[in-house]
Amino acid sequence: MNGFPSRETVERVRRQYPSGTRVELVRMDDIQAPPAGTLGTVLGVDDTGSLLMKWDNGSGLNVVYGEDIVRKISP
Repeated sequence: MNGFPSRETVERVRRQYPSGTRVELVRMDDIQAPPAGTLGTVLGVDDTGSLLMKWDNGSGLNVVYGEDIVRKISP
């Protein structure tokens, strides 16, 4: 992805993934990424639309908007 997402896109991501949302990692292209299937909790969304994360395995690697893929876990 080139550039940053629009303000409207970031606000949409914030509504879709409010703090406390549980997610499962589908794909993350990073050498330090948690394994696919790792569960985590969204702490917030930054100004680039990336999810600030607390992964259950102790990792804090963020989910980069437009690059990494997670899916919501039903409460």
